[in-house]
Amino acid sequence: MNEPSKDWEQKKLMLEDSFRFSCHHGVSCFTTCCRDINIFLTPYDLLRMKNHLGISSGECIDKYTEVVSGDKHVIPLLVLKMNETDKKCPFVGDEGCAIYDVRPWACRMFPIDMDQEGDFFTMDVADRCFGLNEDRQYYLSEYLEDQGLINLRDVEDSFNELTGNERLRDVEVDNDAIKKMVFMATYNIDEFRRFVFGSSFLSKFDISPTRVEKIKRNDVELLKLAFDWIKFGLLGRIVLKVKDEVVEAHTKNIAEGEDGQ
Repeated sequence: MNEPSKDWEQKKLMLEDSFRFSCHHGVSCFTTCCRDINIFLTPYDLLRMKNHLGISSGECIDKYTEVVSGDKHVIPLLVLKMNETDKKCPFVGDEGCAIYDVRPWACRMFPIDMDQEGDFFTMDVADRCFGLNEDRQYYLSEYLEDQGLINLRDVEDSFNELTGNERLRDVEVDNDAIKKMVFMATYNIDEFRRFVFGSSFLSKFDISPTRVEKIKRNDVELLKLAFDWIKFGLLGRIVLKVKDEVVEAHTKNIAEGEDGQ
């Protein structure tokens, strides 16, 4: 009979620190950690999932997620919707995870956690995760690489910058139009693409032809543009440039309005 790990304890981990862990069919708790839990989804998680499943981002949102952030919070947070019958992740079966190659960030991190400052910690799971008794030993740096987390950091850090921003985290927004636009830009990448190429977006912002070509072909580049748009609109960051002619026209309209008073 499996016993909890005696060596595992909650602590901060440096990249050169090591720990024992392995998850496989032979571990008695296999897939039990995928039941009745909150698996938070980043925008990049959803993008990868919907592409893997071959469905639209809107369909993926409706079928597999729930919004957990407050009604007035401007940055939305989504969790994976558990099955109603057994509270299990909808992608987990007897053989394991059906979307393992694109599993969410939180699943890749387990049994490690990361705070808003980017520091790594061991999770309080020693009493229920018998994979911690396995012989496989990892250095933290090796584990992050093995789980494909290093390649995800760039786009994930951009989203963490938004969720960790005190101004955005604490502000309450009553304007439904703003909330819908931010939700679209973070999670509904297909709708954001239609917005960028079907509205006046590209006629207002000075975006290089090279970047326009990138966002046409690459969902990740499009997602980065969406984050820049949010930072520009909600934080006033100069990450996007309004075209000079748009600024001039706006200034002229203001001046003409003042003259007419």
